[in-house]
Amino acid sequence: MSDKPYIIDFKEEDKTTSLKELVAKYIRFWPWFLASCVLFLFGGYLYAKYAPKTYETISKIKILDDAKEPRIINNDRVSSNTNIRISLENHIQVIKSYKLLSEVVDEQKLDVLISRQNDFLYSPVVNAPFTIHKTLGDDEISEPITYKIALGSVGFEVTGTNNKNYLVAYESWETNNQGLPFGISLNNVEHVNNYRGNSYKVVIMSKRFATNSLSEKLKITSSEKQSDVLILALKGENRDKTERVLNSIINKLAAYNIEENRSTSQMILNQIDQRFQELSGELDSIEYGKEDYKQLKNLSNIETDAGVSLSKKTSNEAEVLRLGNQLASIEILKKSMNNGEEYGLLASDIGITNQTLGSMVANYNELARERQKLILSVGKDHPALKNLLERLDYAKDNILETVRVYESQVSSSLKAYNTEKYLAESAFSQLPEKERILRSIDRNQNIKEDLYMLLLRKREETAIDYATATSSISVIDYAVSGIKPIWPKKLIVYPLSLLLGFLFPFGILYLKYSMDEKVNGRTDIEKVNPEIPILIEIPLFEQNDLEDFKEGTILAESFRILGTNTDYLIPKKNNGKVVYVTSSVKAEGKTLTALNLSLAYSSMGKKVLLVGADLRNPQLHTYTNLDRNSPGLSDYLENSLFDFEDGLQKEFEKDKNYHIYLSGFIPENTPSLLFGNRYGQFLDEAKSRYDYIIVDTAPTLLVTDTLLISKYADITLFVVRSGFTEKNLLEYSKELYQGKKLKNMVYVVNAVGKFNNYKYNYGYRYGYEFEEKNNLKIPLVSVIKKLSTTISKNNFSNKSKSS
Repeated sequence: MSDKPYIIDFKEEDKTTSLKELVAKYIRFWPWFLASCVLFLFGGYLYAKYAPKTYETISKIKILDDAKEPRIINNDRVSSNTNIRISLENHIQVIKSYKLLSEVVDEQKLDVLISRQNDFLYSPVVNAPFTIHKTLGDDEISEPITYKIALGSVGFEVTGTNNKNYLVAYESWETNNQGLPFGISLNNVEHVNNYRGNSYKVVIMSKRFATNSLSEKLKITSSEKQSDVLILALKGENRDKTERVLNSIINKLAAYNIEENRSTSQMILNQIDQRFQELSGELDSIEYGKEDYKQLKNLSNIETDAGVSLSKKTSNEAEVLRLGNQLASIEILKKSMNNGEEYGLLASDIGITNQTLGSMVANYNELARERQKLILSVGKDHPALKNLLERLDYAKDNILETVRVYESQVSSSLKAYNTEKYLAESAFSQLPEKERILRSIDRNQNIKEDLYMLLLRKREETAIDYATATSSISVIDYAVSGIKPIWPKKLIVYPLSLLLGFLFPFGILYLKYSMDEKVNGRTDIEKVNPEIPILIEIPLFEQNDLEDFKEGTILAESFRILGTNTDYLIPKKNNGKVVYVTSSVKAEGKTLTALNLSLAYSSMGKKVLLVGADLRNPQLHTYTNLDRNSPGLSDYLENSLFDFEDGLQKEFEKDKNYHIYLSGFIPENTPSLLFGNRYGQFLDEAKSRYDYIIVDTAPTLLVTDTLLISKYADITLFVVRSGFTEKNLLEYSKELYQGKKLKNMVYVVNAVGKFNNYKYNYGYRYGYEFEEKNNLKIPLVSVIKKLSTTISKNNFSNKSKSS
């Protein structure tokens, strides 16, 4: 026959088991879940009814395209979607800028929040009957400061955060001498009686804190992906105040855009004025340079000067030609006078323009013709001829002298005209360069003048833009608050309350189970030691007296099933069967398990001996009426003359087949007593007389007594107490099993759960349920008996096949 113990737990390996176990672990606390859900639903009802109502205020603005760029630059480009998105993002950043929002905080006094008490809650007010005047700077307020103010009979009754009270008279708000960080004054002293008895809460914060808080609350989105419309949303408990704040943001944004456009126009005007001064100096410099150049080059007008130069050049050339002709004529005349012919005719009408010289030549030629006529008629010495010759000589001398003088004059004039001619030609040749220089000067002057006129025109346009500056946004909708509050909403509060009501006990139980290091059932054992059989799970009972072990009770039936299961795991033998009951540490219920198991066997008509083998710390007598000092096992082991019969104890007089063998006195050398031969002789004697010997042994972790005698056992029931045994002790029991230090070892899980309304299947998953309500009799006892018999037959059949 195989030494391997037979596993009788018919466990179904399905995926739903763990879920069922998880649900079963929590479902037995359903009253907690129900009470928690009811409590949280009631809390949700109170919250939905009395909590401050939060409303959402929305405003819409449109970003205008014509104000995206400075007006001095003509923008003819069509803006793309990217440009629109960039513009929207720029405006969003401007709206959420610290500069703009801080101005809103100053205008709306958002750094001082005033709330009025209504019943147990405070609701913000816009028009409080008093005004708070901050006297501390932002650097002096690190965190918001809260004060409670009540309007009393003679003044303001102020309570600080340290519960210090102040009294401020209505007539004056100078309170610095009282140590308050603010002053307070009535808005209307005549109506103070209307507010007496009202209580207010005042929260004073720094401007920076209020601005950052407003920036976090303000939500800005675009209406569509390609739209240029921005939606500004703000949530608050007071709709009027929220609308004022949102409208103030829009107005500040519009004013900011107008101021930005005006500042741009003003900057352009300043640049234009500065450029005007520079251009005026540049134009003056050009004009003075042009004037100096004309004076230096003796220019008036380039076209006129060109005509004059051309005329001078032409006239000089003509005079030079004429004077050259005169010199040539003079040379002809001189040649004719020196040709060797005495008193011959001189050349006349040769182009000499000197009339005197011409008349002299004509007169000389007349005298020469008279001489020729006179020679023909008179002799050489004729006085008339001589007179005529004298006259010719004189005329000739005059002509020669006149020719000399005239030639000198013509040569001098010719030289002068040649000089004039050269100068005229030189001046005429320089005219293109002068024209080019003048054109360059004129062109530079024209450019400066055009720029000056352009700037002058732009200055007028910019001045008009400055005077008529408009915002780059258009308000589609000013701040409008919703009629219904966005929070609290019953459709959200009640389901959320129900969920929280469920999660609260679940979280506590989950935390409890997560931090629980105790074994709570077979699942915890199977996770660590799946190879060790779990024989049974015994429910927890309120009392553990022997009087509870009655026919038909759950306790009796539980241990009868334990006895039946144990019996089918013990190898077949003719003499008595030895069953060890042990555990890791004390207080795990091994003694009570051994006692109840022995009673179960006895109730089935078996001869049973219950032995207390825990010699160091015996506890068996505490469950019986026997004397602890009665002789027992230790007496038998130590004294070889001690008779087996002397240690037998009868707890029940009517049951002659049931005996108890107490542990006896507490010895000093327990291991040596158990290790000796007397213990084997004791069991042999017991086997010959009884069907079952149930041995209550010592805990295995604390002492080695049980390991010394483990070889004598037919089966070892290792008791694990639910809710008591540490999970880390399962590793120790696993080592005992793998090292085969305990013979035929199986688990018995003790004290599993509470019995009231506890569904229990004894580890077989047959689904037989015991329900104990209002002391009703249990009708399933007979069914359990039949079930025990059926299980025994099935297990026996399976064991035979395994063998």
